[in-house]
Amino acid sequence: MIEHISLLRLPIMNSLSPTVDLHPSLIEHAPFGDPHRAQVVLQSLLSRRSCWPLTAPAPDDEELALIFDAALRAPDHGRLRPWRFVIVRGAARDALGDVLVDIAHARSPDEPLAAHEHRRQRALAAPLIIALGAAVSAESSVPEVEQLLSVGAATMNLLNAIHALGYGGFWATGADTYEPALHAALGFQSSERLLGFLFVGTPPSPERHTSRPERAAHVREWIAPSAR
Repeated sequence: MIEHISLLRLPIMNSLSPTVDLHPSLIEHAPFGDPHRAQVVLQSLLSRRSCWPLTAPAPDDEELALIFDAALRAPDHGRLRPWRFVIVRGAARDALGDVLVDIAHARSPDEPLAAHEHRRQRALAAPLIIALGAAVSAESSVPEVEQLLSVGAATMNLLNAIHALGYGGFWATGADTYEPALHAALGFQSSERLLGFLFVGTPPSPERHTSRPERAAHVREWIAPSAR
C-alpha cells in the first residue's frame, strides 16, 4: 500500500525539470537492481525547489506518515533521535495566528494590537505547517552542531518526500522562531529548540523556472601535497 501511494503521487516532470539519463553507474549500482527506479529517484531530487504560494490540498494523514518516516531516516550520530516535529493545520492555524499577533504586540507594546494583525497571515500561508524542533543533548559526547545537522538532514528528507508525493514545501524561520513565547505555545520542552517551519501544500501551476547554482562554484577536490 505504501509503495502504491508513493508511485501514485509522483510529480509530473515538465520541460523545465532536469532529465536523468540511464548512466552506466545507474545500471551497475542501482538500488534493488532496478536502474529505472534509481532514475525516478534522481529525477525527483533534481527537480525539487522551494514553492510559494501554497494552497490546498496538503498531504493527508497517510501521506504524512510516509513523509515523517522519510525524515526519520536521517543520519543520527549516537542514535540520539534529536528530531521533534509539530504539525499545525485546520483550525489550529487560526490559534497560531493569535499567538503570532500577541508576540508581535509584546515586541512593540506601544502600538495598538490591530497594527499587528497582518502577522496572522503567516499562520494561514499554507494549509499545513510543520514546526521543526531539535532535542539537543548536552550530556552526549556528540557535538551540538552534529545534533542540529541531523535535524537539518531530517528536514531535507521531509522536503524531498513532500516533493516526491507531488506537493510543495517552503522552509522558513524569521524572528518569531526564536521567541520563547512561540516555543512554549507549540509545546516544546525547555531542553528543545524551535529551529523553523515548513509550509506545505499544493504548488502553483505552471511551475516557475528556477535557476540552479553552478556546480564548480561549490565543489572542489583536495589534492594531497605529495601528489602535486
